Amino acid sequence: MAVATQEVREKTSGHTGIVDCDVHPYPAHADEIRQYLPMPWRDRFGSVGRGFYGNPVHGSRLDSTPPSGGPAGSDPAFMRQQLIDEFGVAYAILLPRTFCNLQPDPDFGTAVAAAFNDWLADTWLSRFNPDGVFKGSITVNIQDPPAAAKEIERWAGHPHFVQVMTDSGARVPLGQRQYYPIYEACARHGFRFAVHPGTDGMGINHQATPGYPTHYIEWHTCLSLAFQAHLVSLLTEGVFERFPELGVTLTEGGVAWLAPLMWRLDTEWKALRSEVPWVTKLPSAYLRDHVRLSSQPLESPDNTRDLLQVLEMMDAKHILMFASDYPHWDFDSPTHAFPKLPADLHERIFAINARQWYGLPAPGTDGASMPETLDPDRR
Repeated sequence: MAVATQEVREKTSGHTGIVDCDVHPYPAHADEIRQYLPMPWRDRFGSVGRGFYGNPVHGSRLDSTPPSGGPAGSDPAFMRQQLIDEFGVAYAILLPRTFCNLQPDPDFGTAVAAAFNDWLADTWLSRFNPDGVFKGSITVNIQDPPAAAKEIERWAGHPHFVQVMTDSGARVPLGQRQYYPIYEACARHGFRFAVHPGTDGMGINHQATPGYPTHYIEWHTCLSLAFQAHLVSLLTEGVFERFPELGVTLTEGGVAWLAPLMWRLDTEWKALRSEVPWVTKLPSAYLRDHVRLSSQPLESPDNTRDLLQVLEMMDAKHILMFASDYPHWDFDSPTHAFPKLPADLHERIFAINARQWYGLPAPGTDGASMPETLDPDRR
């Protein structure tokens, strides 16, 4: 494994123990997943992908193709070299890309999700994880919530799964009650529930915009619209009142929209609170206890002071977590993702917030996790 260069050591000096909350592992070949699928699903499983709205340029900030020549993100040793060792990453939260919830057949989608979970557990979370740096996400097919809850139960107690995940592509907003079995299982077993973009407008899922975009740039720019709709749904449907232990991670959906969205929703709630009596406080007041956002893609205004103001308005000190989106084309290096931040804010975004959120031990400790209640500013 490569040793970090002196330049990188200097850039990351004083900011060790990074938690990267959006890292994507890929199978080297579809057969790696197919072996975990029973018949008839094994014969029906094709390639790993979503079908369309693919990047037509594929210009990348990082050449992440492994020396073996396999797909980017398919070689654990090369990922360690490029990401873990190079930047001093203490934990990488892995989010496989299964695209299982676009399937019309819910049984097929559930089988694909289970196969990816078996693959991740057998490889990245065990064989290639002697130091525990890789932490996993349990993929579920939200088109069949009871089956998704059973899949969560199957992995309860695993030492390296820390959250449940789905794509933002859906048929109805995520606050609606058909999803309650998933949230109940997450809350019971202490898993966070992560939402990641990728199947909006694909398969049986609705598109977040009024219609289908023409180009990838339009589709990719507007992915944050689904996140806004899902968050408003979760808040106004009273999900966090019903499941007070539930935490939702919004991954790769942007961040700058959060403050103005909450301003609008808080104003609406003051006038319409009788419509949603189960929402017992300002919707924005639920965020610090129940919601986290990851930083990539981070909106970057020309004036960096504007970004710092946005971070303050959205309470980034408590709810924002660093993400690189390795190995994708818009990868954010830990050394270049943000302008210079105050030291305490840097530590919270790059390490503390995620360790508290996922209950991860700090590097160099005896292994005890850091509970959220250790943060005196949390409430």
